[in-house]
Amino acid sequence: MADSPCLAIDAMGGDFGPRITVPATLEILRQQPRLKVVLFGDSQQIQALLDKTSESFSGRLRVQHCTQSVAMDEKPSAALRHKRESSMSQALQLVADGDAQACVSAGNTGALMAMALFKLGTLSGISRPAICTRIPTSNGSTYLLDLGANLECSARQLYEFALMSSLAASTIAEPMPKVGLLNIGVEAIKGRQEILDAAELLKADADLNYIGFVEGDALFTGVADIVVCDGFSGNVALKTGEGVAKMIQGLLRQALSESLLARLGALLARPALKRLLKQVDPAQYNGASLLGLRSVVVKSHGGASERAFSRAIEVAIGEVEKDLPNLIEGRLADKNKQSEVSDEK
Repeated sequence: MADSPCLAIDAMGGDFGPRITVPATLEILRQQPRLKVVLFGDSQQIQALLDKTSESFSGRLRVQHCTQSVAMDEKPSAALRHKRESSMSQALQLVADGDAQACVSAGNTGALMAMALFKLGTLSGISRPAICTRIPTSNGSTYLLDLGANLECSARQLYEFALMSSLAASTIAEPMPKVGLLNIGVEAIKGRQEILDAAELLKADADLNYIGFVEGDALFTGVADIVVCDGFSGNVALKTGEGVAKMIQGLLRQALSESLLARLGALLARPALKRLLKQVDPAQYNGASLLGLRSVVVKSHGGASERAFSRAIEVAIGEVEKDLPNLIEGRLADKNKQSEVSDEK
C-alpha cells in the first residue's frame, strides 16, 4: 500500500451529487493529512463547491473533469457500454491503473458493480462479488451480505460470501466471527434448496464458525457477527431496518416535544437519548464494501448526507490501510493449499 493513499471519488453519484460528495471529501481531507483524493465529475459544479480551505489541500486534491455521469435508474448494461467517460467509470479506471487504491461512489449500484467487475475483476476463487455492510444490533453491529449485487445466489456463492466476510471480519475485528444464514425459520428443513445446500457447505468447513439459520427478527439482536443471504433478501432487510430506525427517531422526537413535562424529561434524559439515536443512526453505518473485487470499492447510500458519505470514505480508507483484498486473497490461497494437502492424505 502507498504511504500516501489515494482515493478516486465519483462526485456525481447519488441523489444529490457534488452538493454532498464535495463537502464530505473536504472534511475527510481535513481529518486525514496523508490522504490524496481525485474527484471525478463536472468540474464546473465541483469547483463551485470548493471553499477557501481547499487551497491548503494543494497536491492532495485534484479534480478530473468528466463529460458523462450515470443516472440512478440507468440499466447497468447500458452504462457499461455507453458511459465510459462517466465519473463512475473514470474513477474505477484510476484504481484499475494502480494510481488510486480505492473508489467511493454513491451512484447506481448495478452500474458500479458491472463496471467494477469489468475493470478490476474478482479475486481468485471467487465467482461473484457481494455488497457487505454493518448494521446496528443490540450489542454492537453485524455484517450483512449480499445487499443487492446478486438478486439470486447459488449455494456455492452463499458459501463464498460467508468465507469472504468471515476473513474480512477476522482481519478487522472478530477472531472467529459467528456466521449465520438468513432464512424463514431455524429448522433444518425450512428454506429454499440453495439455502439448505449452502448450510451443508458451511457446516463442512471447519474454519468457519457457522451457527445455523437466522430469522429476520434476530438480525438486530447480534446473535451472529455475519449474516449471509441473497441480494434481494439482504436489500429488503437493510432498507426495512433503515426505515424502522428513522421511524423510531421521528416518533421519539415527537413524543418528547408534546408537552412541557415531556420536554423536561427529554432534557434530563438528553445524554442517554443522544447515545440511543447515534446507535441507530443509519449514517453511522454507511459505506458498503464490494467484497471479492481485486481492489477496494465502497458504495455509499444514494441518499446519504454529508456525514454519511464521509463515513463511506472512512470505510474505504480503513480497507486500504488493511490491504483487505490482498489479505482475503492470501487467506483464500492458504485455505486452498490446506485443502489440497488434506486431499492428498
